[in-house]
Amino acid sequence: MAEITVEQFADVLKVSVERLIAQLAEAGISVDGPKDTVSDDDKMKLLSHLRRSHGREGEPTAAPKKITLKRKQQSELRLSGGQGRSRTVSLEVRKKRTYVNRGVLEEQAKQAQDELDRERDDERAKREAEKQAQEEKRLEAERATREREEEQERQRAEEQARKDAEAKARADAEEQRRKAQAATAAANKKKESERRSSTKYGRKELHVSQDKSGRRRKKRPARRPVAVSRDGKHGFQAPTAPVAREVVLGETITVSELAQQMAIKANEVIKSLMKMGMMVTINQVLDQDTAQLVVEEMGHSVKIRNENELEDALVVSGESQGEEIPRAPVVTVMGHVDHGKTSLLDYIRESRVASGEAGGITQHIGAYRVNHDKGTITFLDTPGHEAFTAMRARGAQATDIVILVVAADDGVMPQTKEAIAHAKAAEVPMIVAINKMDRPNADPDRVKNELSANEVIPEDWGGDTQMVPVSALKGDGIDELLDAVLLQAEVLELTASDEGPAAGVVLESSLEKGRGAVATVLVSRGRLSTGEVLLAGEEFGRIRAMFDEKGESIETAGPSTPVVVLGLSGTPSAGDDMISVESERKAREVAEHRQSK
Repeated sequence: MAEITVEQFADVLKVSVERLIAQLAEAGISVDGPKDTVSDDDKMKLLSHLRRSHGREGEPTAAPKKITLKRKQQSELRLSGGQGRSRTVSLEVRKKRTYVNRGVLEEQAKQAQDELDRERDDERAKREAEKQAQEEKRLEAERATREREEEQERQRAEEQARKDAEAKARADAEEQRRKAQAATAAANKKKESERRSSTKYGRKELHVSQDKSGRRRKKRPARRPVAVSRDGKHGFQAPTAPVAREVVLGETITVSELAQQMAIKANEVIKSLMKMGMMVTINQVLDQDTAQLVVEEMGHSVKIRNENELEDALVVSGESQGEEIPRAPVVTVMGHVDHGKTSLLDYIRESRVASGEAGGITQHIGAYRVNHDKGTITFLDTPGHEAFTAMRARGAQATDIVILVVAADDGVMPQTKEAIAHAKAAEVPMIVAINKMDRPNADPDRVKNELSANEVIPEDWGGDTQMVPVSALKGDGIDELLDAVLLQAEVLELTASDEGPAAGVVLESSLEKGRGAVATVLVSRGRLSTGEVLLAGEEFGRIRAMFDEKGESIETAGPSTPVVVLGLSGTPSAGDDMISVESERKAREVAEHRQSK
């Protein structure tokens, strides 16, 4: 074919000139405009490019995997307007449709099915491997059990053979000893007869004169023969009369333990219970009344164990060990609501607590240790709202010194009187902190008068109560307050042993997600360590972890140290006694006994 222009070539191909120029440019053929000529080589080059785009090169008949058809229609629409006027609007409708080769879809479906089959085969192979592993494990366990039984049977056979050999050896030795004794007795008898039948000069006597007299030795009484068994075992003679024993009974006892105390077989106890109409097993637990009936039925006496015997034994075992050393005082901050108790503690330990609580009111007892220049002090912050009177009373019972916070502008309030009553009931010395001295209407003399009316006399008025004016906002008088606390602690001479089992009191407890039962305890004496068994009220458990007031993990805690412990079986009640026990079995027994009570 002769060379033609781009415009003519586009007319032949039924495409627009612009599209043809774009396709030529994609094929690497450079043309300047519709009037440029296209050679046969350019046409073949364009054809190869189009084949590569829609099929495979070298396979002109290869069908494309996906074909997209575009269609465009143009039409005119006449619209009639008002007053007999009309206008014509041109409409253009464009349609586009893509067709995918069925072979491609089938190939994709086949690939998906192959992938699914491979996954199924892998899963089946995995199950077969697991099943085979389990079967091998079972066979290995059976083989180990069989070998262990064979080894036990071999050991029993060897032990029986050894016992038989020892019995045979003892029997042979006994037989030889009897033969030797018989031979020795025969020889002695022969010698004695020869001695009697001869004179002192060695000649034989045929007869003895009738009038010969002489003293003869008295015969010794023959010894009773001692019966010796051939197997070397001691003889046992069953008692002719029944033996009555004293059986100690607690709240509960198992059938096997009851039979052991009466020195009889458990089957006899079960038979006796069956006669009473009870079907029991050897490990079944009997109550005290039923066990008492069985013991009396079999002719034995009963001794009832003291209910508090277990707890008394724990108290004796948990007594302080080692030397008594000075300990830090435990101080409880009490007073009316919004008189500045928590703010006072905040300034002392340089942290904020009231800002994170609802309404600025303390909701739980908090325990903190403060290191002062002259010593360490443990603070208990109790709520001041009247709804928490019980919690405040519990805080007063677990403390050595009470700091009574009274606002200088409010004076003595109802909760202040309740705090004074709690401190006096617990017989705990008080130190009054007259707070909010920075207020312009502060009147400490009024506070002292009102306290004197409630039988709290200041030292400068001839009483025994220290009163320190402070300001929790500015920090005035805080050092004097801490000095007063340490001075009172020296007067009390607080000591405790830091060795042996730990004892203390539970301040609070709760259930937390991911941690279980969490209890805050205050150690009074001894040393509490991680891994020990702790008994708190009706709950017990092994300590899994301990944390101090900062949330840091610790291993041990000495006297006057508040700690948070994890690992109890439940949440003990606030104010319960806490003690570390040597074994978990004793702790469980005491806890169950307390729950039953």
